[in-house]
Amino acid sequence: MLRKPSVTPADLAAGLAELGLDGSQHVMVHASLKAFGYLEGGARTVVDTLGARTATLVAPAFTYRTELRHPTSPVHTRFHRDLRVSREIGRVPQELVERAEALRSFHPILSFIALGAEAGRVTAVQTLASPYQPVGALYDLDGYALLMGVDFGSNTTIHYGEHVAGMPLLTRYVALDGQVLPTAFPNCSADFGRLEPHVQGRSTRVGNAALRLYRVRDLVDATVHLLTHDPEALLCTYPGCRCQEVRRLVRQNGLRPRPHLSRLA
Repeated sequence: MLRKPSVTPADLAAGLAELGLDGSQHVMVHASLKAFGYLEGGARTVVDTLGARTATLVAPAFTYRTELRHPTSPVHTRFHRDLRVSREIGRVPQELVERAEALRSFHPILSFIALGAEAGRVTAVQTLASPYQPVGALYDLDGYALLMGVDFGSNTTIHYGEHVAGMPLLTRYVALDGQVLPTAFPNCSADFGRLEPHVQGRSTRVGNAALRLYRVRDLVDATVHLLTHDPEALLCTYPGCRCQEVRRLVRQNGLRPRPHLSRLA
C-alpha cells in the first residue's frame, strides 16, 4: 500500500508562491483535502495559508438542502449565516463559514463566503436572478479561480460565463424573508472539462494534489466564446440530468446573451 505524502503548511505556501500568489490577488478556491495525501491542519491550513497569500479569499458555500422544486414545496431548512455548507462542496468553505469575520451572501441555496479586502463587494452583488454574480465581481477585480486537487467540474466560474453567454436558466424556489420566491438555477457541471483546452493557467503540485490557477476573465471569456459557437458544448448527456431540459430550451430559443453588470453594482 502506497504511503500518503505528508504536506506541511510550508509546503502549501511554497506551492502557492510558485503559482504567483503574493497577497495582492482576489481568489476563489475549490479544494479537495484528500487530494493532497495528508495535509497537516486540513482546512484550517488551507484557509490560513491562502489568507496570507490573497487580498480576498472566496469560496462557494452552497446549501442544496434548502432548494425547493415548487412554490408549494414544504420548507424543511431555512438559510441563515451559519448554516452548514453541503458536504459535497467541501471542508474549506465550511472552515470559512466558521470564521466570524467572513461575510456570506444571502442566497438560500447558492451562497458565497468571502474573507478579506473585497469580501463585502463580492458578496453584495448577488441576486436571485444572477446567483453567480459574485464571480462577476471577481471578473471586475481581475481575480482568479484556484483549483486544488479538483477538476473543472468544480469550477464555479464557468457558470457565470454561461450566464453572460445567455444560456437558459432553470427555475427553483427558495424560502426568503417569509416568502417562497423563484431563483435562477443552472445546468450541471459534469462536462465542464470540455472548456479546459480553451484556457491557459499556471500549475504546480503539492503532495499528490495538482494546483491550477486561472484568471476569472479568461475562464468567463472562453466560456462565452465556446458557447457562442456551440451552445450545447458544456451540457452533459446523462438522460435524467437537468441538462436535458436546458438543452431543449437551447434548441427551442437559442442563447440570449446577458450584460455583465457587476461594475454597476
